[in-house]
Amino acid sequence: MRPHPSIVMELTTPAQELAEARMQSTMKTQRLQDFIFHKVTMLFAVSVLLVLLGIIVSLVHGALPAFEHFGPKFISTANWDPVNEEFGALIAIVGTLVTSAIALLLAFPVSFGIALFLTEICPVWLRRPMGTAVELLAGIPSIIYGMWGLFVFAPFFADHIQPALKSTIGQLPIIGPFFSGPVMGIGVLAAGIILAVMIIPFISSVMRDVFEIVPAVLKESAYGLGCTRWEVVRKVVMPYTKNGVVGGVMLGLGRALGETMAVTFVIGNANDLQKSLFAPGNSISSTLANEFAEAQSTLHVSSLYALALILFAITFIVLSAAKLMLAGMSRREGVK
Repeated sequence: MRPHPSIVMELTTPAQELAEARMQSTMKTQRLQDFIFHKVTMLFAVSVLLVLLGIIVSLVHGALPAFEHFGPKFISTANWDPVNEEFGALIAIVGTLVTSAIALLLAFPVSFGIALFLTEICPVWLRRPMGTAVELLAGIPSIIYGMWGLFVFAPFFADHIQPALKSTIGQLPIIGPFFSGPVMGIGVLAAGIILAVMIIPFISSVMRDVFEIVPAVLKESAYGLGCTRWEVVRKVVMPYTKNGVVGGVMLGLGRALGETMAVTFVIGNANDLQKSLFAPGNSISSTLANEFAEAQSTLHVSSLYALALILFAITFIVLSAAKLMLAGMSRREGVK
């Protein structure tokens, strides 16, 4: 005997209402959680912009007295004399750009070769130990590189490498003056080489990780068509990973531009602008490390703030140029 429909409705209605109430409560809780998650993550993102804005404001505020006193010639003046309070940023700017350029010129092909070997050529049993060694090199503190550069590399560089460079490249008509001068082991070229040794692990680690994300089917298809290993790298791996490769290079260049202790040990810390790469020089970071704690006058401190602001501007310009280059490459690919 079946129960009357009204009795069934009376029995099921309270259960349905309870289920609907629980569902509505769950939905409200989920909406609240999503709202909180959205706002918290937005706060994290905005905090990065606030920190960046705070750094810019503090640098501009600290550098303002120097720029008001010296004007635009502060950037183009090659005189740095704390005793007479005559300051110019040209020596530090040139030293920073030259050492970073040398480091990138030496580090990029070596890093590319390391990453290519680890991902395409290296035997499986050797791949993990070599990859671990590269990552360990990336974690060594910069002061260790500086001490090694000063006490180990500089004497070897002065006894063997610099004389060879001076007697060969130094005799050429155009680039010869860059490889002439006193053989001391320390100087702009030595600082660039130490920076190259420092940034090679960073660039090669990023390149290796980027090369490993290339789908295996793409490379296997290229090999199936008869492509050589170099053709696969040039026509498949490089186009697929160009954004990551440029990002790794920019990461290494950013560290080279802002490196302090390693450069301070081997660059010579001389406020002198010379044509020879063997001669001692200075960089923005080494100037800040050597003089910020001892700066007394307001103009001296402000000049150091101005150097820091210039370094920030150089880094921003380099990163922006890399972004524009990638955008241009993407547009050209779209046109093709």
